[in-house]
Amino acid sequence: MTTARFLVVLDADSTLIRNEVIELLADEAGRRAEVQAATEAAMRGEVDFATSLRSRVAELAGVSADAFARVLTRIEPTPGVRELTAAVHDRGGVVGVVSGGFHEILDHVAPQLGVDRWRANRLDVADGVLTGRVDGEIVDAQAKADSLRAWAAELGIRPASTIAIGDGANDLKMMAVAGLGLAFNAKPAVRAAASLVIGPQDLSAVIPLLP
Repeated sequence: MTTARFLVVLDADSTLIRNEVIELLADEAGRRAEVQAATEAAMRGEVDFATSLRSRVAELAGVSADAFARVLTRIEPTPGVRELTAAVHDRGGVVGVVSGGFHEILDHVAPQLGVDRWRANRLDVADGVLTGRVDGEIVDAQAKADSLRAWAAELGIRPASTIAIGDGANDLKMMAVAGLGLAFNAKPAVRAAASLVIGPQDLSAVIPLLP
């Protein structure tokens, strides 16, 4: 039987880290402006996330897989993130991240920041370059909510003892199923739906809310 007391699940881009990884990858293709505008629309909930992600990933076709290493050097952890994950662990909790971003980056960043488990999309690569397609099912709003519930069930944690932290429209379902949904660095629709709005942009502000 697990001894975990509670579960905290964060979004990755603009929550766990300050960056939007797909925009950094788009820099490699010289297409940041187009991708940035599409990302903003998706985060505001103006377009379907999965449809938007496919169109944005299509802009990455032809980018070398070597770009992942360059992008990793540009990742900026959100202030307070290490303090938050340490506080969760000190209190007997587990930290998860579920992201509409990409495993190719999160697999390196998550463990460095004290994350215990994570789930994200994967980019299809052929002959050393991105094909412009997502490999496998897309991690969308429903997948985020399902991941939180599944992890809580695996850990023997009641839904009431879960906290979800996010910034965009695709975090709303995850925040709705959690015991506490926190809007962090968030778009207006997310701030309106959240249990609480956290700011300024420092995740250590969450620590007093931990059980």
